[in-house]
Amino acid sequence: MEDEVDRLVAAWRRERPDLDVEPLEVLSRVSRLARHLDRARRLAFSEHSLEPWEFDVLTALRRAGSPYQLSPGQLLTQTLVTSGTMTNRIDRLTKKGLVERLPDPSDRRGVLVRLTDEGRDRADQALAGLLDQERAILAELSKAQLGELASLLRQLTAPFDNIPG
Repeated sequence: MEDEVDRLVAAWRRERPDLDVEPLEVLSRVSRLARHLDRARRLAFSEHSLEPWEFDVLTALRRAGSPYQLSPGQLLTQTLVTSGTMTNRIDRLTKKGLVERLPDPSDRRGVLVRLTDEGRDRADQALAGLLDQERAILAELSKAQLGELASLLRQLTAPFDNIPG
């Protein structure tokens, strides 16, 4: 079975035989797959009236376990955004009734962000929709192939995820 990347690579090999275009065989497919995944994510989230960034914050809180709360700093670490961006996101989610701010009992100057019941329900529903979309994307692979692919991708991503600072 041929895909668009096969055609792209063949064209580059014809036009630039002096270059080793082998990385395109993998990374162009990863890039194209990322675009398809982004579309699937947006569809799954829009069915629950959520933006991707809203899903990211809500699910960070949901994964924290009961009582589904984190400090803004912990949310920053998990979502990789700036402090100002996180403040804006928390404000917007609070207005929608999906999270609430509470005083941090261990730090009188600090706050905790807690998922509301509606926020938890929306996160759970959107996650189920996302997993349906992702299963469809991966449907052509066997369990063994999925395990192998996950392992290979982990080898590529782990160095980036474990950079200090």
